[in-house]
Amino acid sequence: MVHWTDKERSTVRAVWEKLDIDQIGPEALARVLIVYPWTERYFGGFGDMFTATAVLNNSKVAAQGKVVLKALDRAVKNMDNIKGTYAALSRMHYEKLNVDPDNFRLLADCITITVACKLKGDLSPQTQATWQKFLSVVVEAMGSQYS
Repeated sequence: MVHWTDKERSTVRAVWEKLDIDQIGPEALARVLIVYPWTERYFGGFGDMFTATAVLNNSKVAAQGKVVLKALDRAVKNMDNIKGTYAALSRMHYEKLNVDPDNFRLLADCITITVACKLKGDLSPQTQATWQKFLSVVVEAMGSQYS
């Protein structure tokens, strides 16, 4: 179990409150698909994703990006039990979707980059460290059913 200080909790909430799920989610998922093109194999039913422009304009990618960020909201609201909060989701990604768990880390990195692009100076190194601690706990929780 991760220990969160009051400052860390408030920092994660402060970052989260500044984010627009409908913007950050699609941008972060598109970034994963463009930067790490092998991740496209998990989205076979999404149609044309052969170019960066196609990925950026793909409505299914945008919709799934929103789903991802809405799921992240659950972690923000349940910081004391992120592993339990994501147990079923982790199991689904392992048993049904067969997602390589390293992709959760890639997505977390792309979420951080997208957040940094939006928040710019509001994402100080200290704030980023806390945000990345939070995302690393989410990544660990998403991989928890794999072992």
